Amino acid sequence: MIGISPRQLEVFVAVAALGSVRAAAEQLHLTQPAASMALAGLERRIGVVLFDRARQRLHLNARGRAMLPQAREVLVRMQALERNAAASPDELLGELRIGASNTVGSYRVGELLGGFIALHPQASVQLLVDNTQTVLERVLDYSLDIGCVEGPAARSGLEALPWREDALCVCARPSHPLAQRKRLAPADFSGARWILREHGSATRALVERELARLPTGVTVLELGNSEAIKQAVLAGLGVACLPRVAVRAELAAGELIILSTPFLDLRRELSLVLARGRYRGALLQALLDTAQAAPLNSAATTTERARGSRRAAVRK
Repeated sequence: MIGISPRQLEVFVAVAALGSVRAAAEQLHLTQPAASMALAGLERRIGVVLFDRARQRLHLNARGRAMLPQAREVLVRMQALERNAAASPDELLGELRIGASNTVGSYRVGELLGGFIALHPQASVQLLVDNTQTVLERVLDYSLDIGCVEGPAARSGLEALPWREDALCVCARPSHPLAQRKRLAPADFSGARWILREHGSATRALVERELARLPTGVTVLELGNSEAIKQAVLAGLGVACLPRVAVRAELAAGELIILSTPFLDLRRELSLVLARGRYRGALLQALLDTAQAAPLNSAATTTERARGSRRAAVRK
């Protein structure tokens, strides 16, 4: 037997997250000496120091960072074993920590979680909404069980499962000068005032790639989510590439219009991402099954229409 106890792993994971033994002890309802003994016992048992001590804080060193995902995985499996032993055969209990990029978290959370929650009401779900870069990092270090992001997730250590197709569109107020033109060409965007997502967002990466096809414009604002960008466009501060699903109400009300840009490819794929080789307990597998089986909503149909329109424009 290796002789590492679950308590030692719990203390290690808590200290890694909180940066101090005292905070970890409070979170785990232990005395500080008990938490210190557990951490010291773990380091002694495996024969390596896991933290660097600096300014009364504990910082994971290289060995600690390598061990953290494995420790979290062991605890997840032990918790699943304990829950499954206590639950009835047809009931799934436990907690899932899910990360979603801003588009998914703001506009597609029903597609992602609706079926799962309806089938497994006793399960607990924690949803973190952040940019794609942050979600991927937290899936890799096992602080999230699964992520749902837009854009490419081709990263070492990650497994990406295609989930939905999505599309952006170039939006402006109906009074914007570009909206007055019957037919737009790339040259018409010279000097355009753009409102963009922040760096680290998959939306920003896609938009930058496509704007490179256009004459140089001006970035007037960088904002952290699509709702803020939409409000800036509504206020007349510039034009922006926004998810089609995010502007349905404003398009229907005539508050925004889509500028026709067949010379830009603003399609993208939404993916479910997991750490490669991660243990898929019954709860996580149930989420994968229900999310992938969920019917496409009207926004997805809109995306398909947009793709058809673009192909038709190219043929012309």
